[in-house]
Amino acid sequence: MEKILNKIAKISSLASRYIGIIIIAFSCVAFFWRDGFAWMTNYTSVFLGVIMFGMGLTIKMEDFRIVFSRPKEVVIGAVAQYTIMPVVAWILCKVMNLPADLALGVILVGCCPGGTASNVITYIAGGDVALSVGMTIVSTLAAPLATPFLVYVLAGAWVEVSFWAMVLSVIKVILVPVLLGIILRSLAGEHVDKVSDVMPLISVIAIAMIIGGIVAVNADKILNCGVLVLGVVAIHNFCGMMLGLLAAKIFHVEYSRTTAIAIEVGMQNSGLAVSLAAANFAANPLATLPGAIFSVWHNIAGSIFAGIRRAGAENLAELDRIREIDCCNCEKQ
Repeated sequence: MEKILNKIAKISSLASRYIGIIIIAFSCVAFFWRDGFAWMTNYTSVFLGVIMFGMGLTIKMEDFRIVFSRPKEVVIGAVAQYTIMPVVAWILCKVMNLPADLALGVILVGCCPGGTASNVITYIAGGDVALSVGMTIVSTLAAPLATPFLVYVLAGAWVEVSFWAMVLSVIKVILVPVLLGIILRSLAGEHVDKVSDVMPLISVIAIAMIIGGIVAVNADKILNCGVLVLGVVAIHNFCGMMLGLLAAKIFHVEYSRTTAIAIEVGMQNSGLAVSLAAANFAANPLATLPGAIFSVWHNIAGSIFAGIRRAGAENLAELDRIREIDCCNCEKQ
């Protein structure tokens, strides 16, 4: 049994690292085999609930200490998350004069909390993973009020938004599964640890199924406006990471923590955006499209950004090593 779990853990680790490629593969198959994936849209909230439950299972009580041990960085990340991404989304919608459905979808993406994929990308980048987890927890727990409020304020110019209906949706698909996962881990931590390595694989499959379903249902519409949405999503994601980076540098945050903040700000829980669009805006079917494309794009762009930041971290480490050698030589002289 232990050998099987170890093999699954390795597969799970690979799936987390190459989630972007997996999502693209699912999306391509869904585009050409629509009947095989279209049914998945009926279970978008269920799949997202599974993902968030998995996130809850990975959260230890010690993780909450991060919030209090690094309040400066967590506050910077949380404030940047709920200001930069929503405002950039609104500006893009106005500047590019997007139709109501797409504008709603872009704003939904911008108003969502950080995604769990940000923790994996932060790890690849050599950033502060503990801080990344702390910021994800804070933004996720704030989502039941922050996300509906921001969508209500920013998207009201395009569509009618029911604030309380969205609050209930976020509580149902985000807060409840996360809290259940945390409670289960606190009650049966040892047993949860044995299967915790499997949860990333389940989450990757769940998000791939969510995106596959959206692609299958909107295949024809993707042909008409997919390039436009991809362009908006790419700019949105790029601005989020760059402005997150800038915000951290303004407050003189250390390199690895700056990396974590930039990634956390730029990478959203786009699965939640898709779920909210499907559950609350059935009259605007294209509103699910930006979230679906963002899910693919931010993993690809995030991986590239992670490679750049990791190289930068290695260069800094090498410079520090050279300085130490120079200091030792000076002392000897």
